[in-house]
Amino acid sequence: MTDRIQFRAYDSRDADAVWRLHEWAMRATGNDPSDIPGTSDLKNIETRYFDTGGAFLVGVVPAVDDELPETFDGGLAAMGGFLPNEVGHADERTVPGAAELHRMRVAPSRQRRGYGRSLLHKLEQQVVEQGYEVLLATTSQSQPAAVAFYRDEGYQEVGQSTQGEYELVHFEKRL
Repeated sequence: MTDRIQFRAYDSRDADAVWRLHEWAMRATGNDPSDIPGTSDLKNIETRYFDTGGAFLVGVVPAVDDELPETFDGGLAAMGGFLPNEVGHADERTVPGAAELHRMRVAPSRQRRGYGRSLLHKLEQQVVEQGYEVLLATTSQSQPAAVAFYRDEGYQEVGQSTQGEYELVHFEKRL
């Protein structure tokens, strides 16, 4: 059911929609978006992702409805990116030669339609094209659907940690 969504690189005109999707998705998991560590990357996507060798994709559906954050070309239904692990957040684990997923989000009203899987597969393809063999992902125990999602996609749990109030689960996948 992913035929309606189109993925493309982030454009600066997407900035407000990206931030709104982040807040909506985090609230839907019972988390306070202002309490999520390290979200300043979403305010500087060009610098944090593109200028460091990463990527950030947005998934847009053609028909904008009242729920979805609006971009210049449709409604924002999904988003996510990756960074070379060496330029990720300073307080995260480091795995030389790996890339790390960041800010994977699907609009709550569009979940369970395959958008997240399609986005993940597109990001994995880009990671491989850039020469990385390992992709990392971290999510919170407070997001059980995300934990299950990574496991279902072949990511192996490699550890857990605590950051502030969040119990984190760390995953890796050899591509």
